[in-house]
Amino acid sequence: MSGCGSIRRVCGAADTILEQCADYINCIDDDQFVFPSQAVPGGTIGKHIRHTLDHFRSAITTCCTESINYDHRCRGGNVESCRDAAKSEIATLRSLMSELDEDQLNEQVVACVMICSDGQTCDLQSTRAREIFFAMHHAIHHNAILKAIGLELGFECPEGFGTAPSTINFEQAEAS
Repeated sequence: MSGCGSIRRVCGAADTILEQCADYINCIDDDQFVFPSQAVPGGTIGKHIRHTLDHFRSAITTCCTESINYDHRCRGGNVESCRDAAKSEIATLRSLMSELDEDQLNEQVVACVMICSDGQTCDLQSTRAREIFFAMHHAIHHNAILKAIGLELGFECPEGFGTAPSTINFEQAEAS
């Protein structure tokens, strides 16, 4: 196990996941982007991409004087229905994230999380970097869903797409 390095590495890892999302979008056409999945009822590639990007946007851009709230977000819109809008949002988020310095990544934030379906919430103390990591981890799981929809549409994702780093690390250790 290696030691911890610069907190900026969190942004590098998150950037890689956003790049994977952009590469995925480039492998499909407009109709596939909005195709209603049978494997994931109610899901489309566009909806999962938009949901993932919403989390990144909240983690990256919410002012530290406001609560990050992943549960109150706009659904629908161009990012969900237009590949170019989704790619543009990815580029914007990658740029914004690259501008964050270590002080900004270490700044204290509050994440307001919904803990049950009746709307009850809880405020959690966190840092910007921890919330970006959460958005990245969340994205990996949505990428696994995107992988399933991709298989339904007849294409395979690159190895490792939609797989957590800890799983890849475990599998590599088992293979050696």
